[in-house]
Amino acid sequence: MSLEPEINHWGTNPQDPIDAELAALESSLDTLLARDPAYWRTAEKKDRLRRLEIIQAKQAALKLGVLAVSGDIAEETGAKDVSGWMLAELLVDKKIGRAEVKLAAGLARYELVAAGLAEGVVSQDKARVIVKALEAVEADPVATAEDLILAEKLLVDYATQMTADDLKNIGKRILTEVDPERFEAAEAKALQREEERAQRRTFFTSRTNGDGTVDIHARVSNAVGMRLRTILDSLAQPRKLSSEDRGRKAPYDRLLGQAFARIVETYDVDQLPRHGGHATTVFITMNVKDLRKDLGTAALGFDGEQISAAEARRMACNADLIPVVLGTGSEILDFGRSIRLAHPVQHRALRLRDKCCQAEDCDAPAAWTEAHHLKPWSAGGRTDLANMVLLCSSDHRRIHDPNYDYERLPDGRIRFTRRV
Repeated sequence: MSLEPEINHWGTNPQDPIDAELAALESSLDTLLARDPAYWRTAEKKDRLRRLEIIQAKQAALKLGVLAVSGDIAEETGAKDVSGWMLAELLVDKKIGRAEVKLAAGLARYELVAAGLAEGVVSQDKARVIVKALEAVEADPVATAEDLILAEKLLVDYATQMTADDLKNIGKRILTEVDPERFEAAEAKALQREEERAQRRTFFTSRTNGDGTVDIHARVSNAVGMRLRTILDSLAQPRKLSSEDRGRKAPYDRLLGQAFARIVETYDVDQLPRHGGHATTVFITMNVKDLRKDLGTAALGFDGEQISAAEARRMACNADLIPVVLGTGSEILDFGRSIRLAHPVQHRALRLRDKCCQAEDCDAPAAWTEAHHLKPWSAGGRTDLANMVLLCSSDHRRIHDPNYDYERLPDGRIRFTRRV
């Protein structure tokens, strides 16, 4: 009596237990999807999310196990590998398919990682991180087979305690966890090489879009990137909270962009290298009539890029620029800045006096504000405390915007009204 499952004349088994189990799984999922989680209690949602995370890992283990032995699919279809068939038949992007095939091959070599995925204690993302780290260990000429075994055990253990990103950082220095005495010096050298590569790959490019904006693309080292993001977050967060308190919702990426602009505009130019005996400056050229009226234009820099007169006046309050003001005959009426900028001592006094942005509906802290001339410098306004007030960059733009009027209230605050 044969124990082999019966095969019909089509070459298939109508009672294949694997097909039956997959059908049961599909049926169970259909039943679950018909349930509305909105009616689940909080404790039930938490428990079921945990279980679904485990189920997702086990499903990934099953799929990757099949992919690891599916070279025959490529042979039958003429594809380079099974990812080619996945693209043609399953519409899985080639990059994703190849990544899954590569991970499947890695799991076939690292049994502990595969077991962790099958048990649901290691997610697919974490398994990919571990496999990459172990491949680096195998490529290390100093590492031994025993080091590889211990590294795999440690990484699988760490995977139950941390996120995939944290695991990635551990994976980079796992050999120092295995044997600090042997690998600390090697890790230091590898880190130095990585930092040197980062310096070589650093770049900055900018492109004018022709709509008043410039796209910036840059690559910097991890250390510089983290430092910049920390600075931007520190500048953007209070503005985010302040806008939320006033019922306004601003996209956080916009707040980060405004924070970046704030850094550029308020950078201490005395720290810049000298060029021909003068600190790096920006020239603004405009005629005297445009300087004093609401509407008008100015030329920024030597390339003649146009900005509004209102923006030029705002920049003239606190940016390090040289205003080149022309008369009606294009003669230079003014070429200087010494009496225009508030002295650092004046800034400190203004912060003590005003405490925060002086716009009526704003409470941005004084450290994030700019000194504004109530009587414009271009109209003969003096750079003294009585003629200056602190405004955040947003309200500083608004006070120079010809679409707004403003008045100073008895308590010193600024009230804005939109012109009709």
